[in-house]
Amino acid sequence: MISNNLNVTNENINPVFEEIRGLINASRNRVYSAVNTEMLNLYWNIGKIIMEIQQGDERASYGKAVLQKLSKKLTVEFGRGFSVDNLEKMRKFYNIFSNSATLSRKFELVSLSRVNKNRRRN
Repeated sequence: MISNNLNVTNENINPVFEEIRGLINASRNRVYSAVNTEMLNLYWNIGKIIMEIQQGDERASYGKAVLQKLSKKLTVEFGRGFSVDNLEKMRKFYNIFSNSATLSRKFELVSLSRVNKNRRRN
């Protein structure tokens, strides 16, 4: 049997550990950022759809009924996070940022890109 005389010490392994640790942390940060961007995009687009359905009149009884039905269906399909209150917050989020050229343009481009990709797949 051949003996390996390499002595692995903290002094030898620490630089390697730190490099890998840095890679893991950087990757995690990119994932968190991507997830946050996607969630904002999702909420903005849900808010946009709700505003279009309600035609800007968020106090209409029809609009409230739509939110209640949507909330039930979305919760059954996707779980928590789609309460009537959350859907109203998504609508408000869209309302506040619908005139923000940077945010609305970015999200519309992402939405168009997804639609085009989905069309190519089908």
